Amino acid sequence: MSRDKSAKARPETKSAKLPKGVIAVTPPSFRRERALIKRGIWPVAGCDEAGRGPLAGPVVAAAVILDPDRIPRGIDDSKRLSAEEREELFEKICATSSFAVAYASPARIDRDNILRASLWALARAVAALPEPPKYVFVDGRDRLATPCECEAVIGGDGIVKSIAAASIIAKVTRDRLMCALAEDCPGYGFEAHKGYAVPEHLAALDRLGPSVHHRSFFAPVVAAREKHFPSAVPPDLFSLPVQIDPEATAAV
Repeated sequence: MSRDKSAKARPETKSAKLPKGVIAVTPPSFRRERALIKRGIWPVAGCDEAGRGPLAGPVVAAAVILDPDRIPRGIDDSKRLSAEEREELFEKICATSSFAVAYASPARIDRDNILRASLWALARAVAALPEPPKYVFVDGRDRLATPCECEAVIGGDGIVKSIAAASIIAKVTRDRLMCALAEDCPGYGFEAHKGYAVPEHLAALDRLGPSVHHRSFFAPVVAAREKHFPSAVPPDLFSLPVQIDPEATAAV
């Protein structure tokens, strides 16, 4: 009898498995934050940025302190959500949480490079929170220069709920900003691609040249600037001919 039951149970167990090639994705949890709360460490913030890859527009960083008793359902890595889901969660997070946003402009990105500008914006977002956190989770490999302890979590926007909430705030804020920049600089299609290097954006960049919102040292922007404003491209110092002073040579 027991053998028959086990034999019948086996096909059911197999059928419960996911189809081949399908990977189960676990949503981010509040487990790490709750572990800190049990140790008496609170507030705990999560922070993330949006816009490191685009050719135009700022990097937008966000820091969020979720209310443990009022966490909106459905918070996930912003990349896993539709635009409609992000907008809805954005409103819920803003209504129930403490948050702050900071920007790194294209000028700062040009000056500092994209990584340093992003870390600067993230630290600024944490510093702008209404209540200083006692612990910070940040997405990525790099910790931030914060007064409290900061833990970098690779893939954190898919693991830590506070980071996922920050990813939604940063993404929605930046998308809205790029739509506003599209009105200021029509023709580039910022409202559609948000500044990323899609074919439509590259074609517009080649046709129109860079705008004031483009990042000067990203390769496609450099190429477009060379095409439209060749005199504005600084020369390569190593390619300039060496000027020799005959008198100085004679003196030697």
